Parts: sequence; structure tokens; C-alpha cells
Amino acid sequence: MSKVCEITGKKAMFGNNVSFSINKTRRRFDVNLSKKRFYIPEEDRWITLKVSTRALKSINKKGISAVLKEAKAKGFVIK
Repeated sequence: MSKVCEITGKKAMFGNNVSFSINKTRRRFDVNLSKKRFYIPEEDRWITLKVSTRALKSINKKGISAVLKEAKAKGFVIK
């Protein structure tokens, strides 16, 4: 399973660990993902999505139906 948010499309970024002596080694910044079930009343069904915490905040503010509609328009939703 890939570590990509199904609503926003966020994925891991890469950067450097920088030590006190300014040696640089590559590191990875992972996305804060959680697997969550949502109920869609229009379709009368449950769906399970891997979403970032930012996407959860958007869902709480706008509602799952509006957020799914925007994500499908942008091409992010897989299901």
C-alpha cells in the first residue's frame, strides 16, 4: 500500500538530516495518514479511505460529499 492521501494527493517528501558538523544524509518526510471509514448518505454506503489529517479537517468543515466531489474533479480519489 502506498503512502498517499486519497483525498488531497499528498505523498512523502525527501530532504536532509543535518548534523552539528553539517554533514547531510538523505531522509524522508512521511505523510500523517490514517485509515478512516466514512458514511455517504446520498449513496447509503460506507467507504474506507486513507486520508491525511489535513483532509480530515476539510471533511469535518465541508462534509464528505463535497470533499469527495472536489477530489474526483482533481482526479485524486481512486474508488
